Amino acid sequence: MLLFRRTGDGPEVLLGHMGGPFWARRDTGAWTVPKGEYEPDEPAWEAARREFREELGLEPPDGEGVSLGEVRQKNGKIVTVWAVEGDLDPTAVVPGTFLMEWPPRSGRTQEFPELDRVAWLGLDRAREVIVTAQAAFLDRLAEHSL
Repeated sequence: MLLFRRTGDGPEVLLGHMGGPFWARRDTGAWTVPKGEYEPDEPAWEAARREFREELGLEPPDGEGVSLGEVRQKNGKIVTVWAVEGDLDPTAVVPGTFLMEWPPRSGRTQEFPELDRVAWLGLDRAREVIVTAQAAFLDRLAEHSL
C-alpha cells in the first residue's frame, strides 16, 4: 500500500528503508513501498492492508484504494500496489521484525526490523531511492491523481 499526501510543496509518499545489515549503509534502491507476500487465496487488497499493519505497526488508513497495478522486480517477485491518500507520523511506526543468521555462517540468529526508517518523500526524491522497479508506481500515482 502506497500512502500519499498532498502538501504545499507537492505530493509526498510514505516509503520505508529496508532493515537488516545488507541495507544498513545503502540509500539508493533501499527504500520500498510497505508490502509483503500473500497466499493465493487471500485477496490482494486485504493482504496489502495486513502487510501495512505488520510492517508499520499501525492501522492502514481508511480510504479508497486506487490500483497502481503490478511490477516485476529484479528478484522475480511481482509486487501489486494500491495508493491511498492519508497521513501518519513516521515516528509512531513500530516496525515488524525478521530473524536471520548474522554474521553469515556464524550460527547466531539475530532479529532486525523489516523497515528501519520510514519517511515522507517528495516524488523526485522517492524516485532516487526507491527499489528500481517500484518507481513505476510513483509514475502511475502522478498520472492518476496528482
